[in-house]
Amino acid sequence: MPTTAEKRRKFRRLHESGCFVIPNPWDAGTARYLQHLGFQAIATTSSGAAWSMACPDEDWAVTRDPMLAHVRMIVEASDLPVNADFESGYADAPEGIAENVRLCVETGVAGLSIEDSTGDPKRPLYEFDLAVGRIRAARRAIDRAGDDVLLVGRSEGFIAGAPDLDETIRRLKAYSAAGADCLYAPGIRTRDQIASVVDAVAPKPVNLLIGSPIGLTVKDAAGLGVRRISVGGALARAAWGGFIRAAKGLVAGTFDAFADAAPGSELNRFFSDDVKGRTR
Repeated sequence: MPTTAEKRRKFRRLHESGCFVIPNPWDAGTARYLQHLGFQAIATTSSGAAWSMACPDEDWAVTRDPMLAHVRMIVEASDLPVNADFESGYADAPEGIAENVRLCVETGVAGLSIEDSTGDPKRPLYEFDLAVGRIRAARRAIDRAGDDVLLVGRSEGFIAGAPDLDETIRRLKAYSAAGADCLYAPGIRTRDQIASVVDAVAPKPVNLLIGSPIGLTVKDAAGLGVRRISVGGALARAAWGGFIRAAKGLVAGTFDAFADAAPGSELNRFFSDDVKGRTR
């Protein structure tokens, strides 16, 4: 198994050129299977984690310590670099952000993201200077820890009710200057929006969220200059979709949805080989 330092070095190299997909598992089994498929890195998903804990995807529902435990579980389950979806850092003030980022770094992550969403529909984004100060505090905390953890600065306007491209770019550029290594504006969808963000923060890499069909392939996104593509809770939603269809079928008295289920023999074979590989 690679060391934490080796995972972090690999993760940084992935952001230097090309374009890679970083899928989002929500438990140890899905993390191991994504590794088996050949992905080069994985990321946690706050929504997938929350739903697995019977909670909504809200900071107040899954608080810092349960999320840190979840992140650590994903890190320990996989040999791949892990990026933590650390939501808004579980604090408002920069001082709180710094402490929580320190704790997240200790889980062994190779990267972590801090977003500027407040969770308040009346005030969806942190005030600009405070938002920048929060990224700066996260950067200082990582640097003080002496670990080469990649910091992702997220501006949430397009999914938090404030879809202003100019403001999003202003924030991302400021987050870059404050120490973010990778920039992320979840919710941008059009080619023009994506290209504008990529151009504005160059040469820093951009993460693109694709959680539903938007008419782009990985090759298309790479052609727009995107360096990294994540899927958020989409894999978890796909799994929940299958579960819900099958469960509702049972209520209706049918078993038809089981036709699409993964064969138990295939799952057993994969996990048996995987466990043997880890114990050699």
